[in-house]
Amino acid sequence: MNTLYKMEQTWRWFGPKDPVSLQEVMQTGATGVVTALHHIPHGEVWTKNEIKKRQNEVQKAGLKWSVVESLPVHESIKTRTDNYKNYIEKYKTSVRNIAACGIPVITYNFMPVNDWTRTSLNYKMPDGSLALYFNWVDLAVFDIYILKRKNADNSYSKNILLNAEERFKKYSKKELKSLADVVMFGIPGEKKIITTDMLQKLQMYKHIDAAALRDNLCYFQKEVSAVAEECDVKLAIHPDDPPFPIFGLPRIVSTQDDFDFFLNRVNNSANGICFCTGSLGASKNNNLTVMAKRFSEKINFVHLRNVTKDNEENFYEADHLSGDNDMAAIVKEIILLQQKLKKSIPFRPDHGHQMLDDINKKTNPGYSAIGRLRGMAEIRGLEMGILHSMNLF
Repeated sequence: MNTLYKMEQTWRWFGPKDPVSLQEVMQTGATGVVTALHHIPHGEVWTKNEIKKRQNEVQKAGLKWSVVESLPVHESIKTRTDNYKNYIEKYKTSVRNIAACGIPVITYNFMPVNDWTRTSLNYKMPDGSLALYFNWVDLAVFDIYILKRKNADNSYSKNILLNAEERFKKYSKKELKSLADVVMFGIPGEKKIITTDMLQKLQMYKHIDAAALRDNLCYFQKEVSAVAEECDVKLAIHPDDPPFPIFGLPRIVSTQDDFDFFLNRVNNSANGICFCTGSLGASKNNNLTVMAKRFSEKINFVHLRNVTKDNEENFYEADHLSGDNDMAAIVKEIILLQQKLKKSIPFRPDHGHQMLDDINKKTNPGYSAIGRLRGMAEIRGLEMGILHSMNLF
């Protein structure tokens, strides 16, 4: 009888200060944890001692550290300025140390300046739960009136500019501060960015267009993937989130053409992708089922979540099996890929709604327990149903 390969169920955990404990993670049915050493500054080496310390903490709870998410890429590497070669060497050392500790997948992103960006962390759904939300008008309010980026108005349509002006006039100081805090929220457990820092970092990119940033990405990937291949670990680049240029910055990991470019240019067995259905699905131009087929053997890690978009490409995080992305078709492609490769691919439910008891708790936005637990349970059931329909179970 042939071995059946199912998705490895993992859970993102932000370390000891995460409101969701490892004991609670165990109760979700996850067998693996996706985490990072958020206390180590970007660009500095992850030592074996620090990695093993976190790894032992996870193992004592009955789990394993399945995927690193993320090993941050220093801004100097993205811009290829200052001491970028030294930062790449430090990155290689971290890759070697992670590999030596037996963690098989390393996730990273190449988003300039800011990580994932939203304009609301508590968008109210019809059922009363709270979702993450991205709105272009609110982004323009932040960009033009709070950040006050030079020539920011050139980045938006006339309609958005008019609506942003009206909205700015209506917003109270408290609402404007709340908007700024959301846009600059960053990653839980890491130092929050402030507007002055953000403006300085944006200046680093004033002469870097999409073509130049692509070159910088491929230079980095060529250097690091050679070490990863040698160490037998896989790299998984996370797509841009959202998959559009924002703050005048280029986005180069957003489309099928983007993936084709860097995967062909750096054709290395370790060089692969994190297939995030929410990030890619926020663009109406991405067909996720087609992309899952096209890049199948380069998929080293999967984020499963859903979004609902409007005609202006504002979007909110939908329930995992609702929204615009055909989750059943995507999961079926992952199932077929696993049987072909004869291995399980780690996935995690991403960005659940804040709901039930979690509404009254302090949680990391998008990473409350119950909403993600619902998503994991739904995806687990979806996978089982597809396996039965294909007579694989």
